[in-house]
Amino acid sequence: MKYLFNSILVMSLCVHAFAQAPKATYISKVWVADQGNGTYKNPVINADYSDPDAIRVGDDFYLIASSFDAVPGLPILHSKDLVNWKIIGHALKRQPPFDHFEKTQHGNGVWAPSIRYRNGEFYIYYPDPDFGIYLTKAKTITGEWSAPKLVVSGKGLIDPCPLWDEDGKAYLAYAYAGSRAGIKSVLAVMPLTADGTKATETGRIVYDGHESDPTIEGPKFYKRNGFYYLFAPAGGVSTGWQLVLRSKNIYGPYERKVVMDQGKSTVNGPHQGAWVNTPAGEDWFIHFQDKDAYGRVVHLQPMKWKNNWPIIGSDQDDDGVGEPVMVYKKPNIGKVYPIETPAESDEFDASTLGLQWQWQANPQPIWLFTDPQKGVLKLYTAQIPEEAKNLWDVPNLLMQKFPADEFTATTKVNFKPNPKLENEQTGLVVMGRSYARISVKSKKDGLYLMFGICQGADKGKTESEKEIAKLKSGQVYMRVTVSNGAKCQFSFSEDGIKFNHVGDEFQATAGQWIGAKLGLFAIRDTQTNDSGIAEYDWFRIEK
Repeated sequence: MKYLFNSILVMSLCVHAFAQAPKATYISKVWVADQGNGTYKNPVINADYSDPDAIRVGDDFYLIASSFDAVPGLPILHSKDLVNWKIIGHALKRQPPFDHFEKTQHGNGVWAPSIRYRNGEFYIYYPDPDFGIYLTKAKTITGEWSAPKLVVSGKGLIDPCPLWDEDGKAYLAYAYAGSRAGIKSVLAVMPLTADGTKATETGRIVYDGHESDPTIEGPKFYKRNGFYYLFAPAGGVSTGWQLVLRSKNIYGPYERKVVMDQGKSTVNGPHQGAWVNTPAGEDWFIHFQDKDAYGRVVHLQPMKWKNNWPIIGSDQDDDGVGEPVMVYKKPNIGKVYPIETPAESDEFDASTLGLQWQWQANPQPIWLFTDPQKGVLKLYTAQIPEEAKNLWDVPNLLMQKFPADEFTATTKVNFKPNPKLENEQTGLVVMGRSYARISVKSKKDGLYLMFGICQGADKGKTESEKEIAKLKSGQVYMRVTVSNGAKCQFSFSEDGIKFNHVGDEFQATAGQWIGAKLGLFAIRDTQTNDSGIAEYDWFRIEK
């Protein structure tokens, strides 16, 4: 299989373990949106697939999300009914500029993207707030995506979405990140070449949200019945509303209408997403809800049109402003599809990792080996960067999103440290602005079970580490149980039957623009001519 930038050997080697091989149907043990009776419950994806955009191509729905500094980036999910979703790949195998993203870049990288299908090709536009707006294309959704091309360079240009008009002219709607551009709360439109690959002029502000819609961003661009529409969130990620702007002229002036807000529902800040329709003609809206440590989870809302304005969710008081539904009848697709959910557990018995896994930076090929013959994932210890103050700064953390409000993650490892080294360690981590981890550490007189906590990791605080027990061998079961409110209790076992609690309950925290993540690591603090090996037998998400 070919990969992005396949002329560079290192890039090809280090993404091999993430090859986009389809896997069998996966059904979560901790969250299933399809209730099996013709209805679904929100969120349809109870995980941090933030800033979603979606399209329908024929009978297939595709969803993408922001990925920030996680690699591989730009996750792609597929569904037949908008309720049951599967991860099928990533459009970004490594993140450019490559040297820049070899180090952790929390909160930077891929912000809110958009996906479109035109002339037999998929287009994904994504913003990097420090470099500009990129375009990557592919003829098949799980095929080879083109090397990202800068459509327009500049700091603070974010949240792009293209529109091709009936006359063939192309435009790009976008917003500004105040942290880089020195202005926010405005939306702009710029013209593109007809093929959508390059800006032809500078953009023009078409809507100022400072008075009524602060922090307006994330526009999605559509045209219907002669109106240009900008669907955009406003009012802040966790507190805002869904706004729709319309105009007969692409550059405005635009009329404004709030079409969905929290209302009496429990869904805070319901906004930012995509309008899609079914082959039968039903309209639906996919959006996120910010759940703090759990990240921005994905909801599905019914949508209808009235007087050329959309109404999203349930509008029981008939005021034209909908509010989110929690349970609703499934979209009319004409048939019933099997229940399926995004991958979580991984038995490590294939030549590729599950597509839920991401590194904390552009990976190196020497970090891991997938060994299907032994049925293990081998993580090789890598020296932590000299400038690293704690695990927040360590790139070789292999992690995935929290999959539900309550769950248990357990993994089995056999650690084989380099006998010439001390202080190699491998373990299980819950990562956010603060983090906690349980690990096996090599010392002169054997292997020890360790527990570490770092409050304020993003501020460069020092991790506190505590020795828990001397181990009989390198084979250990490690577990974290997450209860409602993202409270985490770590435990370990040497026989896989009796688990002993480790440390006090840890309160998980969000990362930079993302929810908390959990996963594995293998590190050392010195360098020699070989590394220790952590053989992970499996990683399982259960109730």
